Amino acid sequence: MPAPRTSAHDDRTERIMRTTVALAREVGYSNLGIEAVAAGAGVGKHTVYRRWSSKGALFLDSVLTLHASSLDYPDTGDVVADVKRQIYDAVDLLASDEVAPLFRALVAEAQRDDEVAAALVERFAAPQKAKTVARLAAARSAGQIAADADLELAMVTLSGPLYYLLLVTHEPVTHDVVDRIVDALFAGLTPRA
Repeated sequence: MPAPRTSAHDDRTERIMRTTVALAREVGYSNLGIEAVAAGAGVGKHTVYRRWSSKGALFLDSVLTLHASSLDYPDTGDVVADVKRQIYDAVDLLASDEVAPLFRALVAEAQRDDEVAAALVERFAAPQKAKTVARLAAARSAGQIAADADLELAMVTLSGPLYYLLLVTHEPVTHDVVDRIVDALFAGLTPRA
């Protein structure tokens, strides 16, 4: 069976997003311009503006579409191992030399642009939160964590140190660091006799 055909619109959109990411890596987000993206992608700037309302919206869509994998949780029956595996995948992606500067720039832009902030929550933060809470809820139902565990707070407690290290201090987030954070969290979540 032949592969489905993509439209010229889809090809142009992907070319624009790839050009955006390549230019952002080369010149930095703050020096990224719509005109340069359009020229690099071989389209007019109006073509870019028909698809995205701002440079921030273009950048967010490009980074998340091209680099944010699904980051789904496995379910092996061992919630601690599953959470560690998912976080290893997340930090390996977000801390990579290829993605880290883009992700930092995206989060910085979200502090200045409410549209980008809302889209970042909708497309990245909220889905990851929902997946984490769902995996913890399944573990709670299986008796692996305390019945009265606050799953929303567990999510915040789990992700806070990681984003602090990735975005504020720029310290390396190794699998050992992930293990220590997850083990500390689950020490407080285990069912009590």
